[in-house]
Amino acid sequence: MQCGVKCRRAAGQAQAGRAGTLARKQGEFMLDESEIESCYLGQFIPLHYHHNMLADQSRMHGFKSAIAYAVRPGAKVLELGGGTGVLSFFAAAKAEKVWCVEFNPDMVKEARRLLAMNLNGHKVEVVHADAFEYLPPEPVDVVICEMIHVAMLREKQVEMIESFKRRYLERFGGPLPVFVPEAIIMAVQPLQQDCDFDGFYAPIVQFQENSVIHTGTVELAPPSVYRMLDFTLSNEMTIAWDGKFVADRSGTLNALRFITKNVLAVVPELSSTIDWLNHYMTLPLANPVQVKAGDVLQVSFQYRAGGSIASLQATLQAKVLYEFALQPRQHGPAFA
Repeated sequence: MQCGVKCRRAAGQAQAGRAGTLARKQGEFMLDESEIESCYLGQFIPLHYHHNMLADQSRMHGFKSAIAYAVRPGAKVLELGGGTGVLSFFAAAKAEKVWCVEFNPDMVKEARRLLAMNLNGHKVEVVHADAFEYLPPEPVDVVICEMIHVAMLREKQVEMIESFKRRYLERFGGPLPVFVPEAIIMAVQPLQQDCDFDGFYAPIVQFQENSVIHTGTVELAPPSVYRMLDFTLSNEMTIAWDGKFVADRSGTLNALRFITKNVLAVVPELSSTIDWLNHYMTLPLANPVQVKAGDVLQVSFQYRAGGSIASLQATLQAKVLYEFALQPRQHGPAFA
């Protein structure tokens, strides 16, 4: 997780540009905002924050399994935005050489210290550099990059991989390395979300574990996939969706849940994948809508990969397109 030159340039414009940016109309908000907040995310993450990631067993087990599958004995590996170096450590179990690139100087020191305490740490070279500019001294077999936030917001995963592919091909030609993760699947789901916190009403963004039943969350319809990213292909930075749902139940549509499934590795011989599912992100709607079971709902939004949560929220739209009670009855054939 890291940012770099783009963030440093943008930071100097933050104070002057933020007020004007927030005042723009919704359509311009997504395209023109400077995204200062998202730049700070990776650049200044302190070591104690990384404990949360190291303690996340779903994340750790998924990446460990995917890296063990993708990295062949004797491989050359590059990690972009290495943090503590744990993913480079996983790669070093089989790799001949691993370059672990990290921009934050404090994390560079910590990664070097931690890797020196672990088996095969000597195979990992921690490089203090901007991942948007760095290329390895020779072609690599695998590239690991975990700059992932729900809905591909805030962090620079998509922009980073697109930048790397362009620069790598210019220097080394093809083929491209294997990427971990290989792909991202993103979905959205309409909800009735409880926003009462011990009597305090607060419709704010909520992050929820995906393995827990949340009693304050009512799913009004099944989720729908709105974007798939394959990192072996070229990916647009702008993400936009306009889709429909049929409500399963009646309620108040007051939030949208965003679901992000990371395909860490594709295992064709087993016809399966190694996945990691981010926590759910639930965003409140500015204008809640009353819905009845059977109603057809229309939902739309747009944002830029790596953009702020606010930029997505500013574009959220939801309405009842067709009321079930007003739709013509469909009479099927009768069977005895």
